[in-house]
Amino acid sequence: MKRIVVIGPESTGKSTLARGLAFHFDCPWIPEYARSYMEGLNRPYTYEDVELIARHQLEELRAYETRFSTTTAPYLFLDTDLIITRVWFLHVFKREPQWLDTAINSTAANLYLLCRPDLPWEPDPVRENESIRDYLYQWYMREIKELGKPFAEIGGKGEQRLQHAIQAIH
Repeated sequence: MKRIVVIGPESTGKSTLARGLAFHFDCPWIPEYARSYMEGLNRPYTYEDVELIARHQLEELRAYETRFSTTTAPYLFLDTDLIITRVWFLHVFKREPQWLDTAINSTAANLYLLCRPDLPWEPDPVRENESIRDYLYQWYMREIKELGKPFAEIGGKGEQRLQHAIQAIH
């Protein structure tokens, strides 16, 4: 089963795209954990919170891969991965856990679908980077390139965005 990660700045349709791809290909997907965790906090998040989120992402990926190890599904779609978490650590806290680099390398995707920030910003209580979406987009691209993994830039609105992602996978 190949891992395909939907990655990109906030409010670029990652969750919608990951869910849509899983439905289209009839494959499992892992929703973003950070969102539900952050929505449950009644205080500002900390470095320790982000590390807990990262560790949970790893555990969830391992659990899904074990659970679907005998499936004939060709793909596992992930709504975000540890690259976004690394950028979050470095952007907000200017440091990252020592174990993160090894974890990123060991869980790297077979394909990254990098969502362009070409959709209108949709504010919500856990989003915070409206003014730097292009900056973050370029940072994610550098991280993917440093891993040496294939990626496709995905743009467009609605069904067009989904079709671009489907074409990239094919």
